[in-house]
Amino acid sequence: MGSAQDPPISRRDRPWLYASNRKLRHLHGISVRNLIVTPPSRARGKTIDDDDIPNTLTTPSKILAQHDARTLHSSRSFTDLKSRTGSESHVDRKDRRPEMRPSRRRSTLPWNDPNPQTRQVRLEDITNSRMADTWFSIHCEGSEAPIYVSEVVNSATNPSFQALDLNMCGPLVSRRDSLTLKLWAKTATMPDHMLLVELQLNLRSLQFLGKTLENFHQPLPANSILFHFPDGVYTNLTDLPPVETSLYGTGQRATGDGMVLPTSSYDALMKLANLDECIQDALATREKLEAQISGMLKKNQQALMSVSDAAQAQDRLSLTRQAIAAERRRLRAANKRKDELISSIETRKEAMEQGRQAQERARSHLPDAQEKLVSSEQVLSHSADEAKGQIRRISEDLLIIYPIEPIADKPLAFTIAGLALPNSSFDDMDREAVAAALGYTAHLVYLLSFYLSMAVPYPISPHLSTSLIQDPVSVSLPTRTYPLHPVNVHYRFEYGVFLLNKNIEFLLSKLGLRVLDIRHTLPNLKYLLYVLTAGTTEIPSRKAGGIRGLLAGGWTSSLSRRGSVDSTASGELVQPRKAWESVSRMNGSLDKGKRLAVTSGSTSYRVT
Repeated sequence: MGSAQDPPISRRDRPWLYASNRKLRHLHGISVRNLIVTPPSRARGKTIDDDDIPNTLTTPSKILAQHDARTLHSSRSFTDLKSRTGSESHVDRKDRRPEMRPSRRRSTLPWNDPNPQTRQVRLEDITNSRMADTWFSIHCEGSEAPIYVSEVVNSATNPSFQALDLNMCGPLVSRRDSLTLKLWAKTATMPDHMLLVELQLNLRSLQFLGKTLENFHQPLPANSILFHFPDGVYTNLTDLPPVETSLYGTGQRATGDGMVLPTSSYDALMKLANLDECIQDALATREKLEAQISGMLKKNQQALMSVSDAAQAQDRLSLTRQAIAAERRRLRAANKRKDELISSIETRKEAMEQGRQAQERARSHLPDAQEKLVSSEQVLSHSADEAKGQIRRISEDLLIIYPIEPIADKPLAFTIAGLALPNSSFDDMDREAVAAALGYTAHLVYLLSFYLSMAVPYPISPHLSTSLIQDPVSVSLPTRTYPLHPVNVHYRFEYGVFLLNKNIEFLLSKLGLRVLDIRHTLPNLKYLLYVLTAGTTEIPSRKAGGIRGLLAGGWTSSLSRRGSVDSTASGELVQPRKAWESVSRMNGSLDKGKRLAVTSGSTSYRVT
């Protein structure tokens, strides 16, 4: 055997080393390269033309070309170049000496023929000779039927067949190293497949081409059959039988037929003998050790059983301890949960006891509370009725102080205290009359907001014909106060009227009334007062002591606004007769039994 210093053995140096163990089971695939079915016959010294190709007159392409021969002509430019006009050029060509004509080698390639019919026919015939439908079969000695038949690869020059596995054929076939391969082919002009190649070879005689065909650049002969093995691609380039060289030495022995076979050297045989003795000694030692171990086990069987029982007891004890620890943890958790539940139940019992005591106390007070509830309901109902009656009485008085009457022949046009007020349309207006009418309207809305206990969103400052209104709601306004009388900046006046109309709409909505048009100032106010004064019962009288501030010498400021700086600072005293005459002028003659309320600015006056 080789030493450690020997160089590694290469596949190309000793191909027999790798080919000696190659069998049919190692064959994975077969492919064909440079397929030629009907090679064109070419006489030496002649070019390939249609007369030399077999069956040239019977091919379909040739027949079609013969039918179309009458319709094909040379190009016009080709004819014009040959027949140029001019006698001198014709004479020159005629008198030109042959030795001066340049010699040009005629091309013999099939696609350089000047006639397109010829080129087409030749190219089709060459293609038909190279493109074919192929399949192969593998045969072994002693078997009449093929052991493998491949699929058919259609119209291919270099067909590659599918991978194959010959292990399924059994060991009698898969362990062979020789085979017979038959390649069958059929072209378009053939009626059936024909046997193209029959190759009988031994796998040890194949030549290695490489791991793949990508690195193999040498040309392959026609109809080359390639064999694909796990280690690379092989082919049969020669017909020489394989030569085997001894791996163990140079010794050889001759057979009776003169064939020389390799033999082993003396050193190799001695190494084999030593190796056999080592193997026998190892087997004897193993048997001896097995016998000793078996004897020791039989001798100490009782001790081993005791050790095994002790180990099992230890395992059971460990599992029991673990189970006890787990149960103790669960018991502690259950006790903790029980204590929490007991504490929660005690807390709930105390709360329930306190609730029972409170319920008993409430039950003891329930009869008195029920009696008080009935009386309170009655008082509330009576108070609500009285409040409605008082609101109705006050509204009647306000209508008498500020009468709102319709204008004849004008729909939805009203006057307040005899002054006409347009519905948000102030073109061609009397500025003083409009200012006075808006002052009366603002004062009336101001009083209604107090009597109805409804704070309007836009506060009003009633000053008769110079009344003002504020907008604290809107955002990003340059000013918050707007006039209710015509001014030079007309839009400020119109915006103030709009805010007054919004206050009237607010009062109506609080009473559950719907506004049809917010611009109708006096119609909406008349509608509000009409609803407040509606009723069939008599108007209630004023309660005793309702008039305050009545002095012997005349009327003073109303005590309903005690502490008002404006009321006390002004120091004005309005005589009853003068107030009566002013109200009479605004409202006409009034009955002495009617009750009036007059407000001027921030000072209120009452008269009976």
